[in-house]
Amino acid sequence: MYGFFWHPAMLVVIPGLLLALYAQYKVMSAYRKYSQVGASTGMTAAQAARRLLDRSGLYNVKVEAVPGHLSDHYDPRTKTLRISAAESTSLAAIGVAAHEAGHALQDAEKYPMLALRSAVVPIAQFAPPIGIILFFVGLLFIHSQPLWTAGLILFSAALAFSLITLPVEFDASSRAIRVLRDSGIVVAQKELDSIQTVLSAAALTYVAAAIMSALELLQYFLMARSASNDR
Repeated sequence: MYGFFWHPAMLVVIPGLLLALYAQYKVMSAYRKYSQVGASTGMTAAQAARRLLDRSGLYNVKVEAVPGHLSDHYDPRTKTLRISAAESTSLAAIGVAAHEAGHALQDAEKYPMLALRSAVVPIAQFAPPIGIILFFVGLLFIHSQPLWTAGLILFSAALAFSLITLPVEFDASSRAIRVLRDSGIVVAQKELDSIQTVLSAAALTYVAAAIMSALELLQYFLMARSASNDR
C-alpha cells in the first residue's frame, strides 16, 4: 500500500502535463506574434465576424465586445458572438473571431457534434468532480470497489467531453479558414497561413486536454487495480 499522497500511477500524467504546457506556450506564442500583424484589408475582428455571419445569412446573431484576453466565445442560447479584441485589425484577432463565427455556422446548420457537446456540458461539469470524490472515498477510506468503480465511470465524462470537443473545434477552424478565403476578408495567402498557424496552435490545446483526460483516467484505473490486488 502506498502513501496517502503518492502512488506510482501518478507518473502516468506527466507526459500529458508536458504536452499541455507546450500547447499553451504554442498558442500564446502564435497569438502574440500575429497580434502584431495587421490584415491588409484593415478590417477589425468585429467587422470580420459580422461579414462572415451576414454572408451566411445569420443576421440574427449579435456581435459584442467582451472583456478579457482570448475570452472569445459563441453563446448558442442567446445567439451572440462575443469577441475580446473586437477593435483589433490583427490577423490573430480576426482568426479567433472567425473561429467563433464558425461555431455560429455550426449552430445554424445544426451540426450534430455541436448539439451533442451542448447536451454533454452539464454532465461534464458535475460528473467528474463527484466521480473523484467517490473514487477516493471508496479507495482510501471505506475500501469499496463498487464506489470507486462508480467514481471512475463518472470521471470518464471528462474524457468523453474532450473527445466530443475535438471534431467541433477542428470543424469550426476549417469553416473559418474557408469562409475567410471566400469572403475576401483575407486576401493574401500568407495572411491566411498566419491565421491557420494561430488556429492550429489553439487546436493543440484541445488535443492536449483530451490526452490529459485519458491519462488521468488511466492513472485512477491503475490506482484502483493496485488497491484491488492489495485486498
